[in-house]
Formats: sequence, structure tokens, C-alpha cells
Amino acid sequence: MRAANSRGIFLPAGPGNPVGQNEWIPGEDNPALREARSPNLYIGRGAAGRGAIVVLVAGMLLVGCETQRATIATAPTAKPDADADATVDVTELGATPQTPVAKTNGTLGGPLAGLDAAELARFEAGRDDFAEEETVDDGIGPVFNEHSCATCHDAPVGGTTGRTETRFGRMIGGVFDPLTERGGSLLQDHAIGMVAGAAGTFTFVPEVVPPEANVRALRLTTPLFGLGLVDAVPDAAFLALARLEAFYSPATRGRPSMVTEIGTGATRVGRFGWKAQVPTLHQFSGDAYLNEMGVTSPEFPNENCPQGDCGLLVFNPQPGLNNDGTDVDRFTDFMKLLGPPQRNPDRVFHAQAGENAFRRIGCANCHTPALVTGYSPVAALSHKVFQPYSDFLLHDMGRLGDGIAQGGAGVREMRTAPLWGLSARTTYLHDGRARSVQDAILAHGGQGADARARYERLNPVIRAAVLSFLSTL
Repeated sequence: MRAANSRGIFLPAGPGNPVGQNEWIPGEDNPALREARSPNLYIGRGAAGRGAIVVLVAGMLLVGCETQRATIATAPTAKPDADADATVDVTELGATPQTPVAKTNGTLGGPLAGLDAAELARFEAGRDDFAEEETVDDGIGPVFNEHSCATCHDAPVGGTTGRTETRFGRMIGGVFDPLTERGGSLLQDHAIGMVAGAAGTFTFVPEVVPPEANVRALRLTTPLFGLGLVDAVPDAAFLALARLEAFYSPATRGRPSMVTEIGTGATRVGRFGWKAQVPTLHQFSGDAYLNEMGVTSPEFPNENCPQGDCGLLVFNPQPGLNNDGTDVDRFTDFMKLLGPPQRNPDRVFHAQAGENAFRRIGCANCHTPALVTGYSPVAALSHKVFQPYSDFLLHDMGRLGDGIAQGGAGVREMRTAPLWGLSARTTYLHDGRARSVQDAILAHGGQGADARARYERLNPVIRAAVLSFLSTL
């Protein structure tokens, strides 16, 4: 039996009332807010984020053919598109009301709460490696994007500075060509310059988008907060989530990105990167060392050929394996043990109304509020509920797709962007084009178009409440 969702949801909640005590949050004087948060809304919050939320929203009468879902018959009939909520609840993915919620020990950019002394030491060592600037002697380049991980992920620590990178390729007859022979699809916009060695003197220069490319896209560097939790979600949970989405809301269902885990050769569910093209944090770390800094390691032993010309590597001043994997492991530790963003504790009542509306118009069908991890040798990551507001699946985003095929993703497909940490951002969407959250919402196309249209039809007060809710993430 499916646990009720926002047509009578049972969800782990934030800290507050003891288990079993319910708090009634009445409607405000504004009639629009009162409609969004009706007098039938009750929230029961468990200590330390455990417990159950029971949300009975007036007007949400569309229970479909599933007779086991809660039926509400105490409110007026809703507008035709007032309830498009098909949110998959975390209890359907294996959580229980007793499953603890993962937390951060301190401010954004700090470690997970509950780490032991050895794990904290690993986090600190990883953070030092994260901030270290690579040099030519360390093996950086010959073409690269930045000298350090922190250059792109330090606003705050582990966040994003808003730095964008360029992808390019060529579309011919509906088939995407990454133009690998011309250095694609990722452009490295830095180079080590003049070098002198046994092969002679040569000057490495940054790559450029070649004239034959007819597709060009920017990619915003993504925040790293809480990625250890994402890494700890079993593949089976993402596959189950995809099946549930297909059942509850076929029009907005996501598709898992099935990619290869380099270390084992296994086919895994991708979850990292804008195209969900990477399956594990360790692989994500090694990929970043190679493609962002030009540093080779055991899983990524081959240098990028500058502008696709592998013959130029004869001038590479550090042709051997640049790193034995130690730095990749340390960076992985930093990301794995970095805490998730915490919800803003100063939430106001109209933000709760905005969260209800966010679900009702269908946003949470893809921006899944909560997931649960499986077993992890790190106790702070093991069997924990967390709230990324993403299903980490691929969706056809229509005009919002970036035109690049990568991993298991097509040119129109993008991974659902996690919304946690949104309040720490200043630019939005995969290419940073949106300067406000509302701009990002209004840019949604493809499978996100209906939710965008429902947002546009909301009462202006309720639209403001949705934005208020998003500002708490």
C-alpha cells in the first residue's frame, strides 16, 4: 500500500514537537494564503526530524483510481489543475518515521554531524586538498580549466562561485557528435603556456570552440553539499523512484541514467553532473582532476589532447601518471563528509503555504523532497533521510535542454537540479542564465512546462509564497 503523499502525506519532518503531538497551523487573514494552507492542514513533527506529517489540503480531491489513498470530503471542489501532485514519498523508498534525518555540524560548508574523530580528520585533510592549487610540477595541464577545486566551489566552501564552463559539439542529421577530435565536448580554457623539454620548446594555448561546432552550451559548476548522502543512496532506490514516477505521473516521469562505473566496470545509476553522467563520488573526483585540472590518476590515466591533437602531448612536461590516487581519495572524502544544506530555521507561515502550492502544481513530482540512504560504513551517512529536492533522474526539458548528449543523457535531457542550498545561490539553471528563482521557473520546458504553466496561473500572492518557500532551502 502506498503511504499517503500530499493528499494526506506522511513525511519525516524537522525538529519541533514531540512525536504524536500535532500542531494546527491556521490560515492567515489573506484569503489566497488561507486557500493554499486550508484549515485542514495539520503537521505532526517528531523530535530530531523524526515523526510524521499529515497534510490534509482543502480542495485536493483528485485521488485517482487508487482506493487506498486518503479521501478528503470536507472541502470545496478544487480548480481543474489545482492538484497535480504526484510526489513520491520517502516511505515508499524505504524510510520509516523512525529514520533519522542527516544534519550538518555547524554552518554551510561544514562537516556532517555525527562524524567520529577519524572521520573529521579525513574531512579536514580532504578540505586541505580541495583548497590546494596544482602546479605544472604537480602535473596540471597541459590544458585545464582551473588550478584548484576551490576556485569553482568556494562561495561558501563546497558551494559554487558561479563559474561556467563550455561544452560544444556538432549536430548532424539528429545525431550529436562531441567532436572529440577537436577537443570536445568539454573545452579547457586555460593552458600552461611555454615549456621546454627533450622534444623542444612549445607553447600550449587554451582551447577554443572550433568552427565546425554548431552546438555550444555553458555549464555552471555545481555545489558539493551533501553529496555523500546522494552517493549512499542505493541504485535500487533510484530505479524504484523511476518506476513510481512512471506509475503516478507518466507525463513527468524521470529516467535513470545508466552509466559505467570505471573502477568495477559495472553499469550503475548516474547521479552526479548536469547529465547524471557520473555514478559515484570517487569517479566524480577523478573526472574533475583530469578534466578540470589536467591531473591524471589511476582511473583516469590518459591526458586530454589539447584541441584534440594528441601529437602535442610529446611536449607535455609531466607525461607520466600525475597522481597516485591519494589526492583523488582525499577530495572524495571531503565531498563525502561535507554536510547537507540545512533548511532556514526562520520559516514563516506563508512559506508553508508556498510549499503546499509547490507540491500541488507538480514541482515536487521531479524535485522529490526527500530520499533515504542505504548502508554506509560512515554511520552519519547510513540509513538517513535527507531533503535534496531532486530525483536525480533525467527529464526531457525541451527548450531548456543544452543540446549536448553525454553519458546516458540525450540532447534535451537534464538531471533534475537539487534545490537544497538554493538560498546560497545567485544564478540558476545549468548555464546560469536565470538571475532569479522565478526566472528559472519560467524557463522550464518539456516535462516541466505544465508545472511552469500552473505556476503562472497561481494567484500572485501564492506565487510569492512559493518563492518564499524556495528561499528557505
